[in-house]
Amino acid sequence: MRQNRALRLLDRLEREPRADALIDAVRKGVQALPLGDGRDALHGRWLGHPVHPLMVQVPIGSWLSAAVLDLWPGRSREAGLLVGVGLASAAPAALAGWVDWAELHRQQQRVGAVHALMNSAAVGLYAASLAHRVKGRRAAGRACGFLGLTAVALGGMLGGHLAYRQASGANHAEEVPHVVTEGWHRIGAVAEFPVDRPVRRSVDDVPVLVVREAGGTIHALAERCSHLAGPLSEGTVSDGCVQCPWHGSVFRLSDGWNVRGPATAPQPSFDTRIADGHVEIRLRRQDGGAPEREPADTAADGHLARRR
Repeated sequence: MRQNRALRLLDRLEREPRADALIDAVRKGVQALPLGDGRDALHGRWLGHPVHPLMVQVPIGSWLSAAVLDLWPGRSREAGLLVGVGLASAAPAALAGWVDWAELHRQQQRVGAVHALMNSAAVGLYAASLAHRVKGRRAAGRACGFLGLTAVALGGMLGGHLAYRQASGANHAEEVPHVVTEGWHRIGAVAEFPVDRPVRRSVDDVPVLVVREAGGTIHALAERCSHLAGPLSEGTVSDGCVQCPWHGSVFRLSDGWNVRGPATAPQPSFDTRIADGHVEIRLRRQDGGAPEREPADTAADGHLARRR
């Protein structure tokens, strides 16, 4: 089967570099906004996934409902009210989208820029629609409204491409619990893990970040950042946390909790122990089940280190 024309255009858009200078300027501007803790709130760290897709339901739903009422004789006033609601709710939804967009890969940013352009066109058309309605030009108001809804649909298609084809906003560490087999896995001798330096190991072809503290405690997390799969083993370890080198997400080493975004999901974490001078790790249970019992001989030999 041939690839359809829309996908060919989107693939071409991902590779198109001519707007990269403008994208860089806008990205730096968004990152420089003095949002403080509000930046993580806009990312959706408190929710566990991006908040932008949730926020856009209000303007999209309002405008779609307005279009339905515009087809119903005598409902122009109610349609105008819904157009206004959509316009009022579009600004915070757009801000959340821009904050997410500034922390994406280049190919995602190219698609996202056109997505934002289509949504901006929709806002402009709906603003014109509301202005026409206020002045009593109902036919022109309805026409601008239907054009705005067309722009919203095109923007939504690009947003779907971002989310489902390019996996922006997805948890890139979600598959770890489904891939790593149960039980303990030996990953190397204790001497292979320098104090406070991130080391990359692999279990069942899953990259794992291992950090040994000065007191001897060993931490292990999934190595690929949940935000966009950045290599945490190349990040900075400080104050019991590791910072992703790509977009700055910070994760607590003890349990993988995402202390700071843009990551909205924590890292899968591992229990650790030292047996016969070697480090062994086991995927930490996330379902509340009891951990498997320790082998009696291992505990008796006194080689079991504090488990994290």
